[in-house]
Amino acid sequence: MAVTEELPKTVVPNAPSASAPPTAPPEPTLDFPEIPEADFPDFPDFFEEEEAAAPAVAESPELPDPFTFDFEEPSPAPGVPPTPAPAPAPTTVQGSMQATQIQVQTASLLHVQTQVALEIPEHLDVIHIGKPNETVPPDIDVSGFPSSEVVSRVHADLRQEAGLYYIEDTGSSNGTYINHVPLPVGNRHRLRAGDRIGLGKGDKVTFIFQIS
Repeated sequence: MAVTEELPKTVVPNAPSASAPPTAPPEPTLDFPEIPEADFPDFPDFFEEEEAAAPAVAESPELPDPFTFDFEEPSPAPGVPPTPAPAPAPTTVQGSMQATQIQVQTASLLHVQTQVALEIPEHLDVIHIGKPNETVPPDIDVSGFPSSEVVSRVHADLRQEAGLYYIEDTGSSNGTYINHVPLPVGNRHRLRAGDRIGLGKGDKVTFIFQIS
């Protein structure tokens, strides 16, 4: 059987008793010497002296509002009449009249033997010249003129293109003559004012091309 050896108890000197409450440390007392109050002399107020010495600044006058100016129109000088407004320029109608004249120009054929004028229809691009027939009725009928027997029923055509007139023989029996010169069949000749158109031989049925 083992024997347990007991160790001696450690004794702490001046150890507080476990049953006694802890004691609070005493509060330290600080004793400071009293400082006497300083007696300062009165110093002058420099800011008040500067304000008193500074000259007074005059206030600037208020400027008028630029948007409230009243502008007065200058009155005319005495004895000088006011300048009248220029009159509108007269409208020039000469150009429009000339254009109108160009637009209303008409072409006609003046029969030399009888001095009868036949107006060329403006609404047709192709005008047939001849005598009554059932194939191509004429727009300009020459059957009532003297010596019309030399003219074929379908003799010639007048063509109007962009204000210009052309004549063409369509295969007549006795031919078409321009200024006494034969016009080949199928060829077109541009007509000018004063051109002489002969239908058939012998210059028996003749017209003068006119522009008016």
